[in-house]
Amino acid sequence: MSALTLYAGPVARDRILQEGIRPELFKVLVGASGGPKWFVLYGLDRFLFGEFFRGRTSPLLTIGSSAGAWRLCCLATADPVAAIDQLAIRYSGESYSDAPTTSEITGKMRTMLNDVLGPAGIAEVANNPIIQTHIVADRCKGFGNASSAALRKVFLGGSALANVFSRTALSWFFQRTIFSSLGAECPWQRPDKLDTRVVALTEDNALDALLSSGSIPFVLDGVRDISGGPAGLYLDGGIVDYHFDFRFAADDELVLYPHFSPAVIPGWFDKFLPWRKINPDNFSNALFLVPSVDFVNSLPHRKIPDRNDFANFPVDERLANWETVLQKSKLLAAEFADLAAGTVSAERLRPLQELRR
Repeated sequence: MSALTLYAGPVARDRILQEGIRPELFKVLVGASGGPKWFVLYGLDRFLFGEFFRGRTSPLLTIGSSAGAWRLCCLATADPVAAIDQLAIRYSGESYSDAPTTSEITGKMRTMLNDVLGPAGIAEVANNPIIQTHIVADRCKGFGNASSAALRKVFLGGSALANVFSRTALSWFFQRTIFSSLGAECPWQRPDKLDTRVVALTEDNALDALLSSGSIPFVLDGVRDISGGPAGLYLDGGIVDYHFDFRFAADDELVLYPHFSPAVIPGWFDKFLPWRKINPDNFSNALFLVPSVDFVNSLPHRKIPDRNDFANFPVDERLANWETVLQKSKLLAAEFADLAAGTVSAERLRPLQELRR
């Protein structure tokens, strides 16, 4: 059984067939939103962070939203394997009261992120000259900042409805905010037609940026008035950039995108719009690493984890299922290590057109 499926844009395909899968080929590393879905990538993250990119001397830009941002911040610490291990242990082992409030969940997530990174890790993420971190969150506009939950629900419903007609309509409701360790040198000042603001990532705002990036509306509280950024309520970066849909790098610079699914969906609301697809030109230089269908079928209940597992399984069963996924995810790492150590056949690199909704 092959555990890993590779999808490559035409530019990435040509370079990899000529030069193999070498770490120096990649300029950008991407992490998507998805909550506990990332557990299926844990083993691959450990290999990428601890082996593949170890000792890197040229800059690697990372960009992520929500859990993707949490994962990639681990890479910028002094001990990225220890950090990703701690994130996996804490995230997969989290439990809540029978009817948790948003305040309870927010508090536990802030504590988790603070414990995973700590003061030293936060400083390392903000100041690392090689691993250049970019965290995406969405700042609410208008009455999205209201203290009234009812008003915020109307706001969110309105943004979802506007998105049906045009993805760019999200700019009426949200400002994509990229917290960048490069500050004004961030290459994604305006990566597409959506309203975008770049804020310098610092030791003072990194933890708030991370928490806001994963603040699912009405699950977490969000973060207000983050240091260095414009005033407002910052929510989950996956609202606008669930799996992303803009160009990450120039044609001759490759993008590595470990992804938990062959479905690549631009924004969170687009999950419900089967006609809303990514622009394949934005990923012509990207290599996607995706768990194979056979691998997913080998997991408990033949599925990758998701937030519904909290409601669908008793605590003990959920924890056991997630631990199984974390351990089995190391098969993806072993297979990718073999590919990186040798040559890659044309048959292993499937075209982007086979990525599906």
